[in-house]
Formats: sequence, structure tokens, C-alpha cells
Amino acid sequence: MSLNGALNAAVSGLRAQSTAVAAVSENIANASTTAYKTRQVSFQSLVTGAGSRAGGAVVYETSQDMRAQGQIQATDNSTNISINGNGFFVVSDQVDNQPSAYTYTRNGSFSTDAQGYLINSEGYYLLGQATDDLGNVISTSSNDLNSLVPVDVNSISGTAQATAEVRFDMNLPADAAIGDTFSNSIEIFDALGVSHQISITWAKTAANSWTATFTDPIQTGTATTSGVIDTDPATAGAQKTINVTFNGNGSVATFTPAVPSFDITGFTTGANNSSVALDWGTVGGTDGLTQFSSNTTNPGLEIYLIDQDGVRFGQLSEINIDEKGLVTASFENGVRLPVYQIPIATFPNPNGLKHVEGTVYDENEAAGNYNLRLPGQGNAGNIISSALEQSTTDTSEEFNKMIVAQQAYSSAAQVVSTVSEMFTDLIGAVR
Repeated sequence: MSLNGALNAAVSGLRAQSTAVAAVSENIANASTTAYKTRQVSFQSLVTGAGSRAGGAVVYETSQDMRAQGQIQATDNSTNISINGNGFFVVSDQVDNQPSAYTYTRNGSFSTDAQGYLINSEGYYLLGQATDDLGNVISTSSNDLNSLVPVDVNSISGTAQATAEVRFDMNLPADAAIGDTFSNSIEIFDALGVSHQISITWAKTAANSWTATFTDPIQTGTATTSGVIDTDPATAGAQKTINVTFNGNGSVATFTPAVPSFDITGFTTGANNSSVALDWGTVGGTDGLTQFSSNTTNPGLEIYLIDQDGVRFGQLSEINIDEKGLVTASFENGVRLPVYQIPIATFPNPNGLKHVEGTVYDENEAAGNYNLRLPGQGNAGNIISSALEQSTTDTSEEFNKMIVAQQAYSSAAQVVSTVSEMFTDLIGAVR
């Protein structure tokens, strides 16, 4: 090998080891970066040729092992999420990007920005699929990027829940005289979350027979009738009564109409019409209304429970992302509604993804076609809520790499110095 060959080989070594030191430097600098994957440098030997053509080394590739799993560390942020598996979150650097511009990351440090979007520490918006109130994805193409939209907290306004059922656990006094009447009231909520009071008068019409007469609802806090009640919509006109008969053992014998309920139309609040089921127990049972002797000197209603499922209007109070990837909105009135589903994108060869910046990657042919999966489905991995994936950098291992690269670099530099001295000697001999 000639002096030129030796010099070229040594210089190639300097270049290669410089790249190795740069990779080590990057890895150490990102030892605390969320979801960072350690960068590896691979070398390739140059083929030694005849004459002055020397061997050496060049960098074959720099890569990151995207399948390496970082440790999961718990946080106190309910919108921080991490993936324990091979998948990626789908993100976008602009809220109005088209699917062709979507990218992928494992950095789940999401929090709400000033505009109400969930955005991570690198400025990328989390994308999810809108769901119905039961958490089912609305889109019929859930494996298509077109089903994704930025998770927008501001689009989730306050919510109310109209009363759909009122449950009674109440005893009508068997020792009441025919013609005696007793009253109680119930509270229901319309679709706008406004409270209304409805009075019920219970009249004993015969032995084991009672008639419940309902008043039209009155908006709570006022004396104003706020709608029209109808206990039997199948009959012409607004009916106000429901008849109940009992067996000799105190259990319910019949309801008339057979399914106790009422409709309310014409809410003065502007709310939608409501249909309210009355859970008065089962025919032949004592699991709702009963007729037993009163426990008081003067017969009266004994109310053990009257409960309804409506809630008044409440503002959004908190956003949570659970281990199923469901973004759930919690409201001040106690209502919890799923609003988005976070899918996980997987690739046949995640190591082939194109690095964009930071911990963000883009798809390409080397990675293969994406597949959107639910958390825990296939090889998508599981979502860990209120947690972040840590960097896969092992600083002790990186220091070992740095020592090896430094020694190799110094050795190559010594070769350059030696060749320089030999060139000097050669030039001196010629003179």
C-alpha cells in the first residue's frame, strides 16, 4: 500500500469515527427526550485494490431501532399517553393538513393548547376518530386516514342529559280508606338540562286499586307550567292518569297502560320533547310499587327511593384518555362521554420509516403500508394512560461507544501524522 493509500484509509477512518462520535453525542443529548430511539451507526469496509488503492471504512448507514421499547414512566397529566408495543400515534403539524401530510410519533406528551387542541411537546396535533356517546367510531372506514381529525377539546361544550327513566321504590298504604288521596312530586330534566317538577296524586279508588294523576310540569323555581304531559299517547287528547292494581299479597297486579310512562311536549324552554319511562316494578313483584299496611298511625306514602337519570347542564371539567384509547370528557354535572377514539398505526417494517424531525416519522416504501388498529389489537401495542415512554438511550453504553470511537479516531489521526512525517522524509531525501 502506498503512502497515499495509507493516508486515504486513515482519513476515511477519521470521517467514519467522527460520525460515530456525532451519533453518540446525539444519543446522550436525548437521554431524557420522550420516546427517543437510540441512533446506531453501521460501518462498511472499503475493498482494498491493487497499487495505491487502499481500503478503509465508510459509514454504511445510521439507523434507529423503532421496535426498541423505552421504559414507561407515570405522570400526573391525564392526557399523557404512551404505547407499550410497536405502534405509533398519528399526528399532524397543521390542524388543516390532508391525510397525505400526516406523520407518526411515539411522543405522547399531549396537553391542551390555547385553541383547545391536544398537542405534544414537539408541536404536533393528536389525531383521532370521532365517536358516538357509547364510544363507537362514527366513521365507517376506521382503517382509513380520512377518518382522522384533530382532537379538539373546545368542540366539546357543556352537556345535559334529559330524563329517560324515573324509578320508584314506594309503598301505597293498604290501610287507607277508599277515596283517600296522597301526593308526592318528582324532578325531571329536559334535553337542555332545565329542571322541572311534576306532582303526582295517588287516589285509592277501590280495594287494591289506585289511580295516579299527573300534573303538567312546572319549571323549577317558577310557578309557570312548562309543558304538556300525556300518560297515554295512544289515546286521543292529553291523558294524565295511570291505574295500578295490587294482588292480595301486596305485589303489583296490573298497570293501565301496561307500560307506565309519559311524554312531555311543548317545553317552554325550547327543549326537545321527552319520553320518560316509569320503573314502578314488575307485575307480580314487590320491586317497585307495593301495597302494604302503613307503619304510621295516619296512613301515608312511604317513599324509599325516587331516582331519575337526567342531569342538569354542566360545563366541561376534564379530559381523560384511557387504556382503550378513548378520549372521555367529564362534565361538572357528573356526566362522562367518550368523544374520540385514538387509533394506533402499525407498519410491517417500522425501522424503514423516514425521519422527519425529533421523534416524528413519515411513511415510505421501506416501511410498508400503514394499518390503523385499536389499542391492544394485533401488534399495535397497548396504550398506557397518564404515562410517557422514556428514551431508549443507555448512557453507560454510549460512553463505552464514545471511548471506542475516540480511540479509533486517535489511532487514525496518528496514522495521518506518521504518513505526514514519512512524506516529509521522502521530500527531504529527494532534495
